[in-house]
Amino acid sequence: MKTSEFPTVRCLTSSQNVPGGVSIISYNSEAVSINAKVNLTQNLFSFLLEGQKSVHYAGRRVVISPNQFLLMSSGNCLMSEKIAAPSGRYKSLLFFFDDKLLTDFFTRHPQAVQALAKKGEEEPFLVFEKDAFLVNFIESLGYMLSSGHPLSAELQQVKLEELLVYLSQYYPEQIRRLRNSSYQVDDGLLIRSAVTANIDNAVTVEELAFLCHMSISTFKRRFAKLYGTSPNKWLLEKRMQKAAHLLKQGEYKASEIYFQLGYENLSSFIHSFKRVHGITPKQFQLLN
Repeated sequence: MKTSEFPTVRCLTSSQNVPGGVSIISYNSEAVSINAKVNLTQNLFSFLLEGQKSVHYAGRRVVISPNQFLLMSSGNCLMSEKIAAPSGRYKSLLFFFDDKLLTDFFTRHPQAVQALAKKGEEEPFLVFEKDAFLVNFIESLGYMLSSGHPLSAELQQVKLEELLVYLSQYYPEQIRRLRNSSYQVDDGLLIRSAVTANIDNAVTVEELAFLCHMSISTFKRRFAKLYGTSPNKWLLEKRMQKAAHLLKQGEYKASEIYFQLGYENLSSFIHSFKRVHGITPKQFQLLN
């Protein structure tokens, strides 16, 4: 799957890339995108207007609806965009800005964040609910973009400042948790976080390597050093352990759990279960 580097791709209506490290983009699509590899070179406010959006970072995954929006830190992520209604579209406003602008904001507004996030508290993304002010703010961005006139760097920076001041005043605990792109995570911790967070998700080893900012060969080598086995074998065993636990409870059938364990079809799940446990899920339930 091709890696995307925002903000230069998938942009239908843009304020143009302007000096100052800020770019506002309107993005509409009728296509569905699943686990697209995205390299965010800037931080991003992603305002979802129509459809559904999910984002994977190494250790975290989130799904948002149009009544929510994301503040995402720069880095590698997997992004899925879905159309909610049969005749609908996927619509969003994207607001990119550099780390330098965020640092400058907190330097000028020290009261906005009373304490820095402690080690281990940093988050790759923040989720916000849209209130009346935020709905009007997003609409104002849409009106400016639809005017057909390029937005100046100064105006875009003013809109960023307005948004950050508001969020810092009403959501200070969340804002301080945003991970700065200069924050370095130990490779071992990053790998452990990525694989344990995605046991139940349909994420490939190649995609896990991308989320950890590694080549697939480096990821496999470092994974084997940590776990003493291959990532494919480890994930298979963990998923089948959970499958056995769910089936043993007697409340679920194989047809009801395969999807939540990261499988796209029942036959693949049955094959994997038999490979690990030696019997089919149905036989397993009869014995337990």
